[in-house]
Amino acid sequence: MNEPNDCSLSMTRRGLLGAFAATALVAAPTYSKAAGFLRGGGDIRRLKMYSGRTGERIDTIYWVEGKYIKDAVKEINAFMRDWRTNEVINVDTRTVDIMAAAHNLMDVNEPYMLLSGYRSPKTNAMLRSRSRGVAKNSLHMKGQAADLRLGSRSVHQMAKAAAACRAGGVGRYSGSNFVHMDCGPVRQWGR
Repeated sequence: MNEPNDCSLSMTRRGLLGAFAATALVAAPTYSKAAGFLRGGGDIRRLKMYSGRTGERIDTIYWVEGKYIKDAVKEINAFMRDWRTNEVINVDTRTVDIMAAAHNLMDVNEPYMLLSGYRSPKTNAMLRSRSRGVAKNSLHMKGQAADLRLGSRSVHQMAKAAAACRAGGVGRYSGSNFVHMDCGPVRQWGR
C-alpha cells in the first residue's frame, strides 16, 4: 500500500468524535438502531472481524459512552497482530474508530475480513520485496492501518463509507478486492 507514513497531520480526537457524530446522523436512515442512539441510548462502538489466516474471530464492544474499554482494546491489538511473526503492538484506536464508523455506515452485520493489520518491519520488508504496492514506511508498521474486505459490499461501497468519515486515508484495491483504512492524513487513492 503506498500510503504516507505520518499520522501527525491526522484528525484530532475532537474531530474524530465529530466524525462519529456525523456518522450516526448520516447513517440514521439506514442504520436500524440509529433511533435508539439518537434518543440517548448511549454511544457504543463495536468491532466485528475475522481472519482467514488464523481462523480467529472477534466481536467486541470496545468503547462505551466516551471511554475505551481497556480489555477490549487489548483483544483488538492481539487480533490485529502480525500473524507471520506473532508480534503485537498497540493499534491506534483512531483507525479502529474509522473501521467501526465505516461498518456502521454500511448497515451490515457481516464482520470484516482482516487481511492486514499491524505489520512488523520484517514482514513489511518481505511484502515490499514482492510488490511495489507496499510502502517502505507503511502505516501498518505503526499499527495505524488495516486492509479489509466484506463479501456483501463492494470495494467502492466500503471506500465510500470510510471516506465519509473524513478521518484518514482510504485506498481502493479493486483488483485484490480490499480497502485500506488508516488514521493518516485525509486522502484517497486507487480504483
